[in-house]
This record gives sequence, structure tokens and C-alpha cells, in this order.
Amino acid sequence: MSTFDRNSNIRYAAAGARAEAGVYDEGLRAYMLGVYNYMAIGLAITGAMALATFYMAVEQTAGGMALTAFGQAIYMSPLKWVVMLAPLAAVFFLSFKIQSMSASAAQMTFWVYAAIMGVSLSSIFLVFTGESITRVFFITAASFGALSLYGYTTKKDLSGWGSFLFMGLIGIIIASLVNMFIGSSAIQFAVSVIGVLVFAGLTAYDTQQIKEMYFEGDSSEVAAKKSIMGALRLYLDFINLFIMLLQLFGNRD
Repeated sequence: MSTFDRNSNIRYAAAGARAEAGVYDEGLRAYMLGVYNYMAIGLAITGAMALATFYMAVEQTAGGMALTAFGQAIYMSPLKWVVMLAPLAAVFFLSFKIQSMSASAAQMTFWVYAAIMGVSLSSIFLVFTGESITRVFFITAASFGALSLYGYTTKKDLSGWGSFLFMGLIGIIIASLVNMFIGSSAIQFAVSVIGVLVFAGLTAYDTQQIKEMYFEGDSSEVAAKKSIMGALRLYLDFINLFIMLLQLFGNRD
């Protein structure tokens, strides 16, 4: 009888553990789905805003395309620096203020940031052909999906990549700033190649970090803000990977 009771207890304990694991997995999937949904909506807003800004900034003339007064203001006047730097200011604001925001305010701030990024990115339509932008976008999407899936499913601890990727990111930023004044095509090529490697690594690394941020006991408010911050990290990885690949493989007008 005692053996039977022990076996029953073991079976009940195992069944309970499986049930708890099932609940945890379901919660984790819902959390990650929220992250990807926020990111996808952010990318959609950015794309729509970039196209809308481009169409307002150019007009068809007898000699081809020309900038409108709006286009002259955002691409040629000192206002272009505001357009370029506004997304950086917005992402810092969201990163530092999200803890004191409500989830709904954080979500709205993310949407506004995605729209500002769209205005900033609209200039790519002046530089690259629409066909090559579309092609590189789908290459980026496929690469990002594979890298993020690896980060989510791998049993390997990717935390050791963090310091290396951070140093690579700092190097890219410094080299890009220097090249704004030098205008070297060789430096631009090197930055783009290294940038692809760094942001490919960050995609897998950030996905694993975001996954590990999940805690079953979080309130809905905390979980929503974690999802938004996770979406922001992956959104930035996607955008930067896209830009680096576009620099390498985009066909210029």
C-alpha cells in the first residue's frame, strides 16, 4: 500500500509539474507574440510614414522629380538635422521614462517614435530605387526571422555576446559620425559589412534576452511595458539591419 501511495504521489507531482510548465509556456508564447506584434505594427507605421513623407516631399516635373517646398525644408535646410536626430531623442526618452509611464502611454510613445523614424527614413527613396528597397526589405525580414528564431530556441547562453556586440555598435556609431565629414566609400562599405554582422548578432542576442525577461508573476501592466521595450529593441535591430543591407545591396537612383 505504501509503495502504491508513493507511486501515486510521484505521478500526481509529475502531472502537476507538466501542467505548470504548460501554463508557463502558454504565457511565454503570449508574451513573445505581443513583442512581435508591437514590433510589426511599429514597422508598418514607419513604412507608411516614410512613403507619405516621400510623396509630400517630391513632385513630378517635365524634367523628372523635384523637391517640393516641404522636401526642401526637411532634406536641404538645417531642419534636416532635426529630422535625423529626432528618432534618437525619442528612443532615449522612451527608454528612460518607460518605468514611470503607464503601458498605454508607453505604447503611444512607441507609435510616435515609429512615425518619426518613418519621416527620417523617407530619404532612402531619393537615393535607392523602389525595387531594390523592396528586395532588401524582404531579405532583411527573412534574415531577421531566422536569427530571432535561433535566439528564441537555442539552448546556448548568448549573454557572452553582449559586450562584444556593444563594442561593435559603438565602433559603428563613431565610424559613421566620422564618415559624415570624410565621405569615404571604403569606410561606408566597412561600416555596412560590420553593421550587418553586429545587428545580426544583436537580433539573436536581444531575442534571448527578451525571452528571459518574461516572468509569470508580472502584472498585466508590467508585462505590457516589457513587451513594448522588447519590441523597441527588436525594431531597432530590424531597422539597422535593413539600412546596412540596403547600403550594401541597394541600387542607387
